[in-house]
Amino acid sequence: MRYIIVSDSSSNVFSVEGAEYTTVPMKIIAEKEYIDTPALDLYGMVADLQQFKGKSGSSCANVQEWLDAFEGYDVVFCVTISKNLSGSYNSAKQAVATFLEENPGKKGYVFDSLAAGPQQAMVVDKIAQLIAEGNDFDTIVEKTLDYHNHTHILFRLQSLTNLARNGRINPAVAKIAGVLGIRVIGDVKGGQITPVHKPRGDKKAIPMLVEMMKERGFYDGALLRIAHCFGEEPALLLRDAVMAEFPNTRFRMEPTTALCSFYAEEGGLMIGFEGGYNAENNNKDF
Repeated sequence: MRYIIVSDSSSNVFSVEGAEYTTVPMKIIAEKEYIDTPALDLYGMVADLQQFKGKSGSSCANVQEWLDAFEGYDVVFCVTISKNLSGSYNSAKQAVATFLEENPGKKGYVFDSLAAGPQQAMVVDKIAQLIAEGNDFDTIVEKTLDYHNHTHILFRLQSLTNLARNGRINPAVAKIAGVLGIRVIGDVKGGQITPVHKPRGDKKAIPMLVEMMKERGFYDGALLRIAHCFGEEPALLLRDAVMAEFPNTRFRMEPTTALCSFYAEEGGLMIGFEGGYNAENNNKDF
């Protein structure tokens, strides 16, 4: 049987070593459309959007794009951005339902990451690991759901312009944050971004993030995965601060792709990590 993992491109990952994996593209729509693929000039997109003053937004892949990704496979696992942030989950669910109806005997499942970026990528990697170990379909679903319940995500943002333009935060707050050098630290609750702290500068923001990770059960030997939008320096500062207390931390870092870059903006970090039980992820039927 041929297995494939398909995520929308908000995972920030276009390939997974040792696994059959692909993405369906999210799109950023402003003065022109930016399709979230490896071919995109990401720096050019970010620079364009910094200058653009009009309305901008994002859209997800349609049902047919998901179905096209399933072609030739017997078992499909989909991992999407939070259904509370995008229609991607619903498109994937419809695609899997069609796939199963048209292909009796084949199997498929859709995982709502209830997040995006590194936490979503962590779910993808777990599925890949379980497939490589030879687990059956039901075991892969069960163990992935359990793993997801022990993953977390935090955000550290230094520009809120695009979030404000999309009605996710007050524009006045976004403007003040930019002028005062405020770093907005956010959590995710029920698949929705929730601002938690607003420290001024990384001297205060980095220790605050470490404490929040500890509160969520981060432990020595756990995985810390950071996606950054042209923000490698603060990402490494956070890594060093975490490893000063947890020297056996497993660390991965990658750049954000188009969708996550659009919302994180230049300098923004998305921080995924393993930890204690996360009640916000307790969703046995995604």
